[in-house]
Amino acid sequence: MEWSGTKALVTGGAGFVPSHIVDLLVEQGATVTVLDNMQAGRDENLTQVRDRITFLQDDIRDPAVVREAVAGQDYVFHLAANASVPGSVKDPRYDLETNSVGTFNVLEAAKDAGVRRVVYASSAAVYGAPEYVPTDEKHRLQPTSFYGLSKLNGEQLGLMFHQMYEVPFTAVRIFNTYGPRQPRYVLADLVRKLMKNPRELEVLGTGKQVRDYAFASDTAGAFLAVARAESLNGEACNISGGNPVSIRDLVSIILKTMDLPDCKVSYTGQSWRGDIDHLEANIEKIRGIGYAPQVSLEDGIRRTIESGTIVGESEF
Repeated sequence: MEWSGTKALVTGGAGFVPSHIVDLLVEQGATVTVLDNMQAGRDENLTQVRDRITFLQDDIRDPAVVREAVAGQDYVFHLAANASVPGSVKDPRYDLETNSVGTFNVLEAAKDAGVRRVVYASSAAVYGAPEYVPTDEKHRLQPTSFYGLSKLNGEQLGLMFHQMYEVPFTAVRIFNTYGPRQPRYVLADLVRKLMKNPRELEVLGTGKQVRDYAFASDTAGAFLAVARAESLNGEACNISGGNPVSIRDLVSIILKTMDLPDCKVSYTGQSWRGDIDHLEANIEKIRGIGYAPQVSLEDGIRRTIESGTIVGESEF
């Protein structure tokens, strides 16, 4: 198998996107360790691999913990973070300590351990409100939220460790990922609301917002491809599904998939503070290493709904 004989640490590995990376690494033969404080992670996300991984419940804000977890690893997939824009507004200190200081701890430990690559989960939020779309990696970096600022700080720390200490590092700027186990955000919240009340649906914002969705398995595959791509060492690259869609059109696809033609849809007209109207990625850079999304939006939505893993309460 492609990753057989390698050791990989996934920070935040019990979370939504990282758990799919864990799945793929295990499937391809890697020896996997997960480090997660379980503030956002869920035990259910690792049920299918729990007996084949090493699980450490601890916090990346503790440098001693991180140093021990990173020691002996070949690859570090660093996804532990506060991954909520509204959450960063409510508690910017936790956002800073986890996303910035925690990332520093990971990079320092990676330097000492001599890992082959740190792949860092960044975000489209580093661009702020895009000046043009599709947005490529040359776009000015001007975050408009504490979350975006902390993710940009993590990128800059990684690039500095790369320049100063030759730590192999790549930042992956995630736009929108969806799929089984998704805990929140637009697609999951819409499905969750419809499961609760299939007759009426209130949607945050105007419906004109545009998002660029990648299915979870496609995002996981991108992380593994990036980890082995020497051309992306010391670089940042976008990851999306290459299929931008308005929220209104997304609602239509979901209603069709769930067979709810008579559902009454209304829009609030306003979104949360720090939300961005149009997110659409130029993914030519990552296509250059052979990445290509495999799952269409319609098929991905169907698979997400059929998974039965969209549970809990809506964030909005």
